[in-house]
Amino acid sequence: MGNVQLSYSTFGLTQLDFLAAIDAVGAAGYEGVEISFHRDQFNPFNIDDAYLAQVKQRLALAGVQPACVATASHFFDPLRPHEPSLMDIDLAGRKRRIDLVKRGIHVARQLDAPLVTFGSGFIRAEHVAHPSIDAHALLVESIRECLAEIRPGEDITLLIEPEPGMLVETIEDGLALIEAVGSKHFRLHVDLCHAYCSEPDYIAELARAAPMTRYLHISDTRQGYNLKIVADAAQLAFDMKHASTLVYFPDNADFLLLDPAHPSYFSDMPPTAERARRIDLLLARAGVTGPAKRVDYGSLYAGSSALDDEIFTYLISVPGLSFDVLERARPIIGYLRGAQQPPLVHGMVANTLTGVVHFHEIPGEGTLDFAASFKALTTHGFSGYGSVELYHHVAEWKQALAGSYLHLAGLVADSARDAA
Repeated sequence: MGNVQLSYSTFGLTQLDFLAAIDAVGAAGYEGVEISFHRDQFNPFNIDDAYLAQVKQRLALAGVQPACVATASHFFDPLRPHEPSLMDIDLAGRKRRIDLVKRGIHVARQLDAPLVTFGSGFIRAEHVAHPSIDAHALLVESIRECLAEIRPGEDITLLIEPEPGMLVETIEDGLALIEAVGSKHFRLHVDLCHAYCSEPDYIAELARAAPMTRYLHISDTRQGYNLKIVADAAQLAFDMKHASTLVYFPDNADFLLLDPAHPSYFSDMPPTAERARRIDLLLARAGVTGPAKRVDYGSLYAGSSALDDEIFTYLISVPGLSFDVLERARPIIGYLRGAQQPPLVHGMVANTLTGVVHFHEIPGEGTLDFAASFKALTTHGFSGYGSVELYHHVAEWKQALAGSYLHLAGLVADSARDAA
């Protein structure tokens, strides 16, 4: 029977020196630590084997095991996370990400870490503009090139982490990719928050995934305000029970919000007669009654606010549109969420299959059922590390580190007894 060993990701401790982060994880009671690449804290392009030997010694002194090497999707450009990905249409971009994963394998080799993880990436505007290019095939090809870096006899496994909005978004997507790659050194990394966001019955999916899962990420979250952003097209269809929709008009960069309570048209100029007819058609198609309120785009607040982290995390999860379009949508999201005025919508903004928000909260501060999750995993064959990943709580790392352990340790022990 399986069990979950608690670990903590250094991605949530980036205010600390890397060696001090290891000490902090050990002192807090965790059995393992996730070694996460970071441009400033643990940069694989700036470290050598002598430094890795120091890290290995520090791990031993702190009494924690290297649970996994995370090849940081945010690594190359913090403003364009996950880019370039393993399925970038530009070979040079794919090569950069492949090189990063290979450096992860080298670090794992030096530290005796058994796992190296990464995500698939998003379908971006460049993929939409080149529909003949098979992004999934590029991803499989890139993963096979990474796998070739593992030496015969080495106990290192590469992991795919499904993530909301990405090409590999659901557990089913991840299992299908594993089958397509066809290697015993390639398995599943399940993030409980992501599963909660992407699976209507996440407990059942965790049980199904358990035999192929080698690693977990742990954080909490809750239901939010689900909002899709799409470019206007002839055959658009809407499901207002699932999500409101922000329609982008490429000809003038205006947006129409299809929302039962707040239909709005965000524009620089009043709509033309032709655009007004299109707006009425889309409102009717979505089942939204009442006219759309015109909002002068130039009047929207476009500066920083306390919502920056939430809105940034949301926007980077929206596939198929250029980063410029997403940046133009930013003041609209701030308007809805109350960046400078009372909010029109009170839940955090989400772009997921269930309406649950992809935002990593401290365990116990959301609505995720950890007890049922751990039980489903361990009674169906999972055994390994679960790393708390709280990069949204770097500033309050002490509270996050201690509070997570306090909330999770008893639940992990209970799941181990249930599985025995």
